[in-house]
Amino acid sequence: MRWLDADEERAWRALRRMMIAIQSRTAHDLAAIGLSEADYEVLSTLSERPGRTSTLREQAAKMGWSRSRLSRHATRMETRGLVRREPDPDDGRGCYLVLTEHGMETLEDAAPAHLESVRRHVIDRLSPADLSALESIARKLEEPA
Repeated sequence: MRWLDADEERAWRALRRMMIAIQSRTAHDLAAIGLSEADYEVLSTLSERPGRTSTLREQAAKMGWSRSRLSRHATRMETRGLVRREPDPDDGRGCYLVLTEHGMETLEDAAPAHLESVRRHVIDRLSPADLSALESIARKLEEPA
């Protein structure tokens, strides 16, 4: 086993603290407008898809969730009128998630507050060089090892 040296451990702990801080702050700001991070992720990604539609499988993969976890979450979103399900003719067990008009309106109402949150907690606190370095690091780490 290769233990972390002092520099590696400091960097790792700093990364963890940063991820937790940003996630908790932006989640708090979304909660103040009645949405969870998962709600916003589903709404925003569906809004960018052709026909505002995605298979449950594709959406779950994008979010790093199991299909059953996303299905339970989608049920709660359906109850609120944000999405609806339609059968997937290519997958008898699957379905499409479709962004409803109410879901799109909810996203449009939430987007300015969410963008302000992202600016306040991340973007406006970093220089252009910091943002470039952050993007470069993120690209390296998003790929599986």
